[in-house]
Amino acid sequence: MRNLLWVGIIFVLSSACLPHTKYLPEKTHGDLSSSEQEKPVLFTQEELDRLFPEACSLPQSEGASPVSLSTADEPGEEVVVFPIAEESNDDFSLEAFNGEPPKNGQTFDIPIVINTKVEQFIQYFQTTLKKNFSNWLARSERYIPFMRNVLRENGLPEDLVYLALIESGFNPYAYSRSKASGPWQFIYLTGKRYGLKADGWVDERRDPEKSTVAAAKYLKDLYDMFECWYLAAAGYNAGERKIANAMKRYQTEDFWELTKHRYLKQETKDYVPQMIAAALIAKDPEKYGFTGIEYHEPLRYDRVEVPGGVDLRLFAEACKISVEELKELNPELLRWCTPPDTASYELKIPFGSKVDFLQNLEALRPLPRFQFRVHTDKKGESPSSIARSYHVDLDSLIELNRIKKTTRLSIGTKLLIPVPLTHDRKPTRTAKRGVPLQNTIPQPEEITYTIRSGDTLWSIAQEMGVNLGALSRWNNLHPEKKLLPGGKLRVKLNTPAPEPAQGKQKKEIIYVVKDGDSLWSIAKRFNLTIAEIRGLNNLGGIDCIHPADRLKLKVEGLRSSTLN
Repeated sequence: MRNLLWVGIIFVLSSACLPHTKYLPEKTHGDLSSSEQEKPVLFTQEELDRLFPEACSLPQSEGASPVSLSTADEPGEEVVVFPIAEESNDDFSLEAFNGEPPKNGQTFDIPIVINTKVEQFIQYFQTTLKKNFSNWLARSERYIPFMRNVLRENGLPEDLVYLALIESGFNPYAYSRSKASGPWQFIYLTGKRYGLKADGWVDERRDPEKSTVAAAKYLKDLYDMFECWYLAAAGYNAGERKIANAMKRYQTEDFWELTKHRYLKQETKDYVPQMIAAALIAKDPEKYGFTGIEYHEPLRYDRVEVPGGVDLRLFAEACKISVEELKELNPELLRWCTPPDTASYELKIPFGSKVDFLQNLEALRPLPRFQFRVHTDKKGESPSSIARSYHVDLDSLIELNRIKKTTRLSIGTKLLIPVPLTHDRKPTRTAKRGVPLQNTIPQPEEITYTIRSGDTLWSIAQEMGVNLGALSRWNNLHPEKKLLPGGKLRVKLNTPAPEPAQGKQKKEIIYVVKDGDSLWSIAKRFNLTIAEIRGLNNLGGIDCIHPADRLKLKVEGLRSSTLN
């Protein structure tokens, strides 16, 4: 009876690292003799060189503990480091998971084994790391639904999603000491191998969706190599070549056997137990003492194509949200504008806001776009003097280069200079021969606007009925530049073209200004121009309107509902 029990235990343990046939087909090795089947089939050196060329053999995140993360973008979050023993004493007993299933009825689709290491990390998550782990659980529901979909679409176990929990706590801004970034903690070369772009403008490793697709492809490749989810997970942490070398060195395909030796780093040995512990807790948090978790709403968004090199604050205004909320939906954007090296960029905006966004964006066109020049600092230059020499806004310059107004620049320092792109537009129609062009195309009237307290370029553009981008270019100002009362702005107002001799008869009405009205909103409501309203009412360029004022308007096709 005792011998039968040992045979059963050995069978259960060996099955933990067999191919998970539910997701990927088991590989066949051809007809082998009985003696050959008793030995594991390992890699020859030629196979290693062929499978893992030097350019692709770098570890994915070796050298950084999965949750030893720098979260500079979220300064309030604690940086946590798992305890790592100096020596390996992983000669622990293994026990197949046969406990009660999670109360919510969910099951596991990755092999679950409970041993002393798994229990150690369960206890660590329950005690020392409980506050952080609770925050990770709360954040997990924001990303897990679509991450599961991506894994399922790629034929992978959905519970691999808990690798992102121990890698980053589902934090898109997580950054490790080994320069791994994003929720799946890709280093630059591995991310590039799987299609993730990372440069001075975007870092797609921080994009939850794109990085999950990349992680799914990488994990599938690892499973195809090792035919074991534990070895695949270890390879995700240490790099596939490291795991293959360990298997060859110790002549075993058993992950738990590899942990008994010193070749693998302790963090790689601990990686699989952490994944199992995290999955056990996340599937049934109340069982492990995690109660009252306020889970975040699942992430949902619409996608829109927008121009490159445009200030994010304009897009936030079109969405009627803050810039911070827009950046939260687009954590891959590293600067204050969309990448200027592309004609268009796919921006994520709040779900259900696409129609309003496109309408609001149309009112801002033509959008002020920027090109960027590289300036090499010379002796005696400062951020202020450089901004003056290029006639650009100082605030934009220091924000773009992540410096301060008082930063002392050393000779040779390179700065990016945001230079507005000018749009020289040519008339779309040719004037009739013999008729001067200025008589057929209305010429803009330039006025001087005196800035009042509380004014912004946005509010002035609305009041004057001009485009925000044009107003910014006329005055060489950033769209979000803070204005000082008493300052002067150039404003170009379009003079209304002469009315055609034949057409609908316009009717003159008296409109009583209501609270919240502006000349821009009134003009838009009655299909007029601001210049027409000013001309009818003898309003100067800096006049403003107030509730109960009476304005003369000439309108056509007026419906009674328009006046309400």
